[in-house]
Amino acid sequence: MKKTLTIICSAFILSSCAWVKVTSQGESVRLVHSAKAVELCKKVGRVNAKVASHVIFNRNADKVAGELADLARNEAALMNGDTIIPISEIVDGRRSFSVYQCFQQQPINQR
Repeated sequence: MKKTLTIICSAFILSSCAWVKVTSQGESVRLVHSAKAVELCKKVGRVNAKVASHVIFNRNADKVAGELADLARNEAALMNGDTIIPISEIVDGRRSFSVYQCFQQQPINQR
């Protein structure tokens, strides 16, 4: 009984933790939900994100969605994107995002 209670408590604690952290580069990527927001942007690619959606039980849907977006923001930054938009529903902890460049990149001064 004590072992079962420990496992259940551990699962609740783990489910409340943020599993994905946004990188410093990912912080500059915005998440939009409207196709109008990216009409004038250059599409640079697509990102497929995946997180655990079950830890003994189903995790909170908002937390899963947030972590998927955070992963996509991190990946978009590596692609020189600055904006992402979800292009699929969340299924089994997976979601796809389109990556766009909407703002001009600052040129790096070379000396």
